This record gives sequence, structure tokens and C-alpha cells, in this order.
Amino acid sequence: MYILIFILGLIIGSFLNVCIFRIPNKQSIAFPPSHCFHCNHSLGVLDLFPVLSFVFLRGKCRYCRSKISIQYPIIELVNGLLYLSLFIKFGLSVYFIFYALFGSLLLVIAMIDIKTETIPNATIIFGLILGIIYIIIMAFTSYSWIGIKDGILGFFTGSLIIFLIILISRGGMGAGDMKLMGVVGLFLGYKGVIVTLFFGIIAGGIAGVLLLLTKVKSRKATIPFGPFLVLGTFITLYWGEFILNWYLSL
Repeated sequence: MYILIFILGLIIGSFLNVCIFRIPNKQSIAFPPSHCFHCNHSLGVLDLFPVLSFVFLRGKCRYCRSKISIQYPIIELVNGLLYLSLFIKFGLSVYFIFYALFGSLLLVIAMIDIKTETIPNATIIFGLILGIIYIIIMAFTSYSWIGIKDGILGFFTGSLIIFLIILISRGGMGAGDMKLMGVVGLFLGYKGVIVTLFFGIIAGGIAGVLLLLTKVKSRKATIPFGPFLVLGTFITLYWGEFILNWYLSL
């Protein structure tokens, strides 16, 4: 079962690459079929095996020999490992299904933000719909409305904190970050979203200092913050409960 879940993650990861390239350009993620961005040749079945095609083709298009971005196998592998780890944590459950979709969405958001320094509304809308369905289903399966209340409170907590940071820092973060934290709040609740922000801000601060010291970025350059919020979200998803219990026991 573990192998099947990992393979599923690889396959979905291949689709995520399509989303990462097409969504920022406002292109359909369904049509046209996958093709080489250099020669526009449609890709066959042998060209689309996650990771393996990249290895066998030695990172080059089979038709025009142009280089294939290393992003393709990396995203496929990361998503495969993500699904496998979530399956180990949650088993074959409703939680696994929703968090797998949520995790894949976060990968897409992080990569698009790195490339374009924007978080497309299309990804946020999908996240909101997914999050709302999640808290409703959780309420009915647990016969409790606490999950809905916690999700709604998490939505407003995450959005409001980022909104205040934007006002105070005069643009230190963007509207996309605010919307992203609203979506995260639906899934993780108000406590989880606070833990996410804590680790996201720490990770972003450390990365910012390192980029300045290595002169990769100048003081006036902008650094996309979405990937650090995504990192904070994953930390909270896997270890948030342990971290909160440890902190409250101090």
C-alpha cells in the first residue's frame, strides 16, 4: 500500500508541474495536452513517467533535445514523499485525502510564488473551497460544530495577523500571503495558524539574513514570503500538536 500511495503522489506531482507553469500564465491546466515548451511537440506516454522519464531521457526532450527543468522530478518526488508521510500519519482516511490535496496545493503556491512573487487567486479559491468542504465534513463525521468554529476563527486569525503586518511594515508582506493564511487557518484552526506564522516568520527571517550576507539579494530586493509560510504550515501539520503541548507544559 505504501508503494501505491507513493506512486500516486508521483503521478499527482507530475500534474502539479503543469499547474505551476500554466496557472501564472492564465492557461488551461487541461488543454492542450502536455507538450515540450521549446518545440511544442506533444509528449507521449514514455515521456510522462514521473521521475523515470527524466532519468531515462537524461533531462532532455526526446524530440528537440532541449533541457528539461530539474523542477519536474523534484516536485514529483517531493509530492510522492508528502503523500507517503501523510499516509503514515493519518492512514487511509478522510484526513489523508484532504491533507494530501492541501499539501499539493501548498507546493504549487510555494513554487509559483518563488517564480513570480505572486500567489494566484485561482489557487486561493481552490484552497477556500477545499477548506470549507473539509471543515463541514469534519463536523458531520465528528458530530460536533467545534471544527467549523475553529476553522472560521483560524481563517480570520491568519488573515487579520498578516493584514496588520502589511499595515505596520508598509508592504512587508502581500495580499497573497494574507489570503494564504486564511486558507491555512481553515485547515489548522486558530492555534495552528499562529504556530504556522511563528515558524514561517523565523524561517523567512533566517533566509533573508543569509541571502543578504551572501549578496544573493540586496536590501531593496523583495523576497517572496509564501514559501516560508508553506514551510511553517507543514511543520505545524506534522508537529504542531506536539509543539503546542510542549509549550503549554512549560
